[in-house]
Amino acid sequence: MLNEIRTVYLDFDLNIEAYRFKGIMQKFPSHFHEYYVIGFIEEGQRSLVCKGEEYIINPGDLLLFNPYDTHSCEQIDGKTLDYRCINVTPEIMKKMVLEINGNECLPRFNQNVLYRSELVDNLRELHLKISQGESELKKEELFLCLLEELIQKYSDLATLSSPASENTLEIKAVCAYLEGNYTKKITLNDLSAISGWSKYHLLRTFTKKMGISPNSYLETIRVNHAKKLLEKGIKPIEVTFLTGFSDQSHLTKFFKKQVGLTPKQYMRIFENGGGS
Repeated sequence: MLNEIRTVYLDFDLNIEAYRFKGIMQKFPSHFHEYYVIGFIEEGQRSLVCKGEEYIINPGDLLLFNPYDTHSCEQIDGKTLDYRCINVTPEIMKKMVLEINGNECLPRFNQNVLYRSELVDNLRELHLKISQGESELKKEELFLCLLEELIQKYSDLATLSSPASENTLEIKAVCAYLEGNYTKKITLNDLSAISGWSKYHLLRTFTKKMGISPNSYLETIRVNHAKKLLEKGIKPIEVTFLTGFSDQSHLTKFFKKQVGLTPKQYMRIFENGGGS
């Protein structure tokens, strides 16, 4: 159909695929994948058959397919389907599980449909970050947190993650690194190496101790430095590259989210001796 949108994003930071289907009516016959599929419906109602079980799935329902789970689906409301999903190979899933609980086991999800799941919002945000080419740090935070929730609540793997350390020396070292290198591209691998912890353990411990994720901490540092530069009359386009933002739209997005004003609006406050 002319109005169909079928898009595949290959994310080389996470090594996963992100699919988006919009406005399709296609019926999918029985098939399976050799990878995990984590998806959700945005619009449309479908009849799903997975491993012999029948489901009616609606917007807001999360779908979980293990490798080789046979499934089929078709539209039943006469309307088109809008759908997003990520595909995770067993190799990548095994690496993520090792980060989360220290084991190299593959999870088997015990529910194929999570009705009206709050995790849809997490998956949607991750999918959007992938499609928008967001920073690796932000995407990896979202990806790890999503998988942690799914694995610990809906899979056959027991929760074996160790409790967060109360030692603050590692957290201080990570904060110092972020504050000293905010103009550079920073990844969880970098922060993991500094702390000596796994990426998962770092993410959970840092967020618990600081009340903010490493990526949000980095964004705040960048915005604070941007404010100082704008107060001196430096143009937003220059501020963008002096503070580590990838482009001016990213600067504007994060600046407005934290300050409530665009960089240009903020800069005008300090023009002409502080006049508005």
